Amino acid sequence: MKNKNKSLFEEAKRYIPGGVNSPVRAFGAVGCDPIFIRKAKGAHLFGEDGRMYIDYISSWGPMILGHSCDVVNDAVLRYLQDGISYGLPSRIEVELAKKIVDAYPGIDEVRMVNSGTEATMSAIRLARGYTGRNKIIKFEGCYHGHSDGLLVSSGSGMLTFGVPTSPGVPADIVKNTLTAPYNDLTAVEEIIEANPNEIACIIVEPVCGNMGVVRPKPGYLSGLRSLCDQFGIVLIFDEVITGFRVDYGGAATLFDVVPDMACFGKIIGGGFPVGAYGGQRKIMECVSPAGPVYQAGTLSGNPLAMHAGMAMLDYLHHNPAVYDVIEEKAAYLEHGMQRILDRYHLPFTLVREHSLMTLFFCEREPECYTDVKKADLELYGKYFRGMLERGIMLAPSQFEAMFVSCALTKNDMDITLSAFDEVMEAIAHDRGCMLEK
Repeated sequence: MKNKNKSLFEEAKRYIPGGVNSPVRAFGAVGCDPIFIRKAKGAHLFGEDGRMYIDYISSWGPMILGHSCDVVNDAVLRYLQDGISYGLPSRIEVELAKKIVDAYPGIDEVRMVNSGTEATMSAIRLARGYTGRNKIIKFEGCYHGHSDGLLVSSGSGMLTFGVPTSPGVPADIVKNTLTAPYNDLTAVEEIIEANPNEIACIIVEPVCGNMGVVRPKPGYLSGLRSLCDQFGIVLIFDEVITGFRVDYGGAATLFDVVPDMACFGKIIGGGFPVGAYGGQRKIMECVSPAGPVYQAGTLSGNPLAMHAGMAMLDYLHHNPAVYDVIEEKAAYLEHGMQRILDRYHLPFTLVREHSLMTLFFCEREPECYTDVKKADLELYGKYFRGMLERGIMLAPSQFEAMFVSCALTKNDMDITLSAFDEVMEAIAHDRGCMLEK
């Protein structure tokens, strides 16, 4: 196994920077070479090494129904021969836009783009154009893509590699990005008061998934809503991870807090490279060609991706029990893992928000970026490698989420829990910890 992946990785490094096309895939944070995947089906990944893995990455979220599901496959095969790109409008763009508008509270119009990064970047530009203000507020540890103005105190790969920002990002660009601790309303209010009539928007992950799963405190999201209303600031929910996963109406429905704008990712394309941003009509009508704020893309609204996304969202809409099923599976894993963790005297904290989970190697549930940074990364690496050896594919970083899909069977989950028990026992033994009988 190691030789096959190692040889592929060495070859990849000759042609691709770092051997991967996105940093976290390098597995550098967990001390091993990446696993190269040949195909995927259901809840399983099949590696070039000949092994099968039970998958808890789910392509970082969108595979809520599992890999290569018939719902999406049938749509793609049905429309494949109609052409894969037009560069002109198509009916399916309108249908999918209407589906998103009908599903998500507070959205009147939506613009399709090609990634979550493009969605958040475009949403912020629009908020600035709409308000005539330049400054934005984001939260430490929240990752909203790799556009220049957002690579400040970012999560995900930036947090994994310990880089607070990135070379190549001019200081003149990030000077308008103000950061606050997540879950701290007082800090947000202080920033607003120190910058009167200068804040265009607040962008937030309603449930953090890019520094591990960090949940909003009760009243936090509604508090942001109130501050934005009070000071004329656009509230943007980054629902690239949570949208159509924690609830059909996203975190806005789950927490009963309606933002002015929302950003979505690849789940609205059934796993294809897709993004979208939407909001109130008075804001969205500022986007070109309806208004002066420019944003464009040749592949935006790609017909094949739109058909795949329509099939996915239509299925979720007409089968709301999917969310009950995925909740039951996530709860089964959580309770099983917690029972095992309770047997050991180790600083583990298991956090779950619906189908998103993270096992933090720290003593209490994190509430912000500062708490997350206290996690034991070496211990997470041992945990990851132990699970991987037993055929369980987790996120190769402490600072990512574990995604539960409907495709997981009870057998998959029981195998996972058995592996988890073995790995926890090995870690406890190495640390000289006592086992509770």
